[in-house]
Amino acid sequence: MKSVLLVGLGRFGRHIAIKLHELHHQVMAIDQKEERVEAVLPYVTNAQIGDSKNASFMASLGVRNFDVCIVAIGDDFQSSLETTALLKELGAKQVVSRAARDVHAKFLLRNGADEVVYPEKQLASWTAIRYTSDHIIDYIELDDDNAIVEVSVPHSWVGKTVGALDVRRRYNINILGIKKTSKLDIGVTSSTVLTADETVLVLGSSRDIQKCLHI
Repeated sequence: MKSVLLVGLGRFGRHIAIKLHELHHQVMAIDQKEERVEAVLPYVTNAQIGDSKNASFMASLGVRNFDVCIVAIGDDFQSSLETTALLKELGAKQVVSRAARDVHAKFLLRNGADEVVYPEKQLASWTAIRYTSDHIIDYIELDDDNAIVEVSVPHSWVGKTVGALDVRRRYNINILGIKKTSKLDIGVTSSTVLTADETVLVLGSSRDIQKCLHI
């Protein structure tokens, strides 16, 4: 369990709050708008109405006591930038800030953000790949070269064991797990037999995955 300071409770911030609640983390959430604060009360440990650019208000929260501070402000870049810088000045251990553009990411990193999330860009990339490929169910980009891809079991793999396919040696990719009826099985062995009603999670470079699966 971690303690999280969540700043900004628009749609993105609210979804983060809900997910953190599901993961059983302790969350302090703040926003200037009362209605936004009230909307997340069922999902957070505590919430306050306040201006994240106000040094006195932020200092009163004990910023340095949180494991991570997430700046989810998306509609006011100036506020996001000032909040990010202020959190670092107050001794925040880790600051993760939301960026809407490449130039925003650069400024946030220069002004205190330890990491930047870029939801619009990341989702755009996922959407482009997911919906222009016939077999991809899900896609997680790990870096510029590597990814985890969930794909339907290729027809040529049906009825064969993982060992017989030998994709690690032949294509330099790894089968991490198998999903069936939304349940993930990570206990994959060389004797595991693949069926047509399953999907597989594959890890490797994007080039090797494309080559192997003809994506």
